[in-house]
Amino acid sequence: MKWFKFKRKTNEQPTLTPEQQRAEKLREMGAQLWAARQERSLSLEEMAVITKISRRLLQAIEEGNLEDLPEPVYIQGFIRQYADALGFNGAEFAKAFPVNSLPVVTNAAVPVNRSIGLLRPVHLYLLYIFVIVCSVSSLSKVLNSADFSANNSESQSKPETVLQPVPNPATENPEAQSVSDNQENQSVQIGVTLKEASWIRVVADGKTQFEGILPEGTHRVWKAQEQLTVKTDNAGSVMMSVNQQEAKQMGEPGKPEEVKIAAAKPQS
Repeated sequence: MKWFKFKRKTNEQPTLTPEQQRAEKLREMGAQLWAARQERSLSLEEMAVITKISRRLLQAIEEGNLEDLPEPVYIQGFIRQYADALGFNGAEFAKAFPVNSLPVVTNAAVPVNRSIGLLRPVHLYLLYIFVIVCSVSSLSKVLNSADFSANNSESQSKPETVLQPVPNPATENPEAQSVSDNQENQSVQIGVTLKEASWIRVVADGKTQFEGILPEGTHRVWKAQEQLTVKTDNAGSVMMSVNQQEAKQMGEPGKPEEVKIAAAKPQS
């Protein structure tokens, strides 16, 4: 009697490495964040101001580029902040990004070290979450401190130059002072603060400076030499100040409003 051996074919998919898993998930999540930002007509520069995350890091998240990003635990924190700013539940959204990938254990017998049971899994999870929160908070402070130091390093390196008096030709020449005052009077400045998300269009000297939806709490300033025009679809949610005066509500809530402000003409 002959015995035949049959080989069973299996279609096993190759197991992805932790780095490949993170790259694939980051591309998927970055595409969702990019789509949400486009729906709100917000630029990466505006999101950098809102989230206090550099534009380079936000672009790397959207493009799924792990090479330009720090450690996975920091990436997860940045994704949470970015998602919160776009109206998502940032904590739930960021959970999908894998920080650590545990190896798959088969059903084969594995020696058990009884001493490991002294540490409860709950304790490990709490310690891990605490480390993540502290790391993200520390990185945000470091980035903000680096930006502040870069902007002030030049002025701090030469304190003597700041203390020396500089002659002002305009004060010695009354006619030059008058010309300078007239030039300042020819410009106009407005500042807007959003009490809730609203659509806004700003036109300065006939050119559109901004058109889109600004999120709640946004504060923006625009200047023009001759005239500024501000239009919104919800006047009650926009507080507007002219030339740094007290901010006032543009109009009634839920109603569109358009305001035109011309620069003061210079006195002859």
